[in-house]
Amino acid sequence: MEDTYGHTPPEKAIEGADVYGVGFDPERSARKELRLGIIGAGPVAQSKHWPALRRLQTIWEPVSVAAFALRTPGQAHKIERVFGGRWYDDFARMIAEERLDGVIVCSSDESHAAHAIACIEAGIPVLVEKPIARSLADAFRMCSLAERHNVPLMTVANKRYSPPYRRAKELVGSGPVANPAMLVAKFNLGYDYVDLLESGTIHILDIARFLMGDVRTVRCVGVDRYHRSRRRYPIDNAVCQLEFASGAIGAISTSSTALSFKPWERVEVYAEGAWLEVDDQWRLTVHDSELGGSRTWEPAPPNTLMFDEEFGGFMGLIENFLQVIRGAERPVVTGWDGYRAYEVLVACELSLARKGAVVRLPLEPEEADAEAHAWLRSAGWPGPSAG
Repeated sequence: MEDTYGHTPPEKAIEGADVYGVGFDPERSARKELRLGIIGAGPVAQSKHWPALRRLQTIWEPVSVAAFALRTPGQAHKIERVFGGRWYDDFARMIAEERLDGVIVCSSDESHAAHAIACIEAGIPVLVEKPIARSLADAFRMCSLAERHNVPLMTVANKRYSPPYRRAKELVGSGPVANPAMLVAKFNLGYDYVDLLESGTIHILDIARFLMGDVRTVRCVGVDRYHRSRRRYPIDNAVCQLEFASGAIGAISTSSTALSFKPWERVEVYAEGAWLEVDDQWRLTVHDSELGGSRTWEPAPPNTLMFDEEFGGFMGLIENFLQVIRGAERPVVTGWDGYRAYEVLVACELSLARKGAVVRLPLEPEEADAEAHAWLRSAGWPGPSAG
């Protein structure tokens, strides 16, 4: 296991680079140059994807955003000034007219399927934001189409690329936290204008699968204690119980009413004679001795200078996408991973609709969609077609 805690291992650091890691990298700069497009260049694209791309360019990754599709002219002109790229108000025209090696889909959740499918049909590799779609049936169609056309489809599960979770995966895979029996996690969203499960908790559901394997059963209970959701989402706090295919168990608590940043995320994994904890996607601690000391990894300045791009996982995610396009790497997170994470989420919604009943996976997509959407609409949620 590499004793590193960042995007660039020390043994691969560039001679003469400064504290930002900037220096000529002959290996990375020799890679095939790629042109990307972005569909839905709103706040997430501007605050997460573009800064990560800029950081990769700074360390000699040959990639550019050639074009982007956005319906709002004001935001589009800002992007042209700040980030560059040619603006299109019609995504279909962008993928027809531009020579693109890949597309990042950051449009509204309800548009993910249509935008991703159009790219796949054009033979363009796609990285689509989470959740992969707003229905299991759409997500299944996306993944099946990509498979048939042999076009790479990846989903944004950026936490898998974050150094603490990447290291945790190694510790679970090779020890000392091997063959784990239990996962315990919390996630505080703290916002009243997004959907608790789809917009935030799905990250932890994916990390649960990443560390523990496929989920076999789900049981979820929740309350709408404070009725704060601007989206009229049915719950504001929930607890989910998971049983994994390995026989291990898990518990996840999630809230959209608590504070987000004090702290907003914690994951614990328990094995025989050892356990680990990841706090706020930042600090990883392994406890594997009753008498000996625990081992802790956390970034030290100047790594924090590029915190969100690197420790948020977006640099690793996008570089993996670029290398998949080039045929140099396999995807760490596939479209089917996005489907499975969303399937666990829908199972949570079905359990909530059934007053805490146990739901067994896999689900039948269209039947599960119909029941889950009926439960959401019963609280006044506008539904996936609302945009």
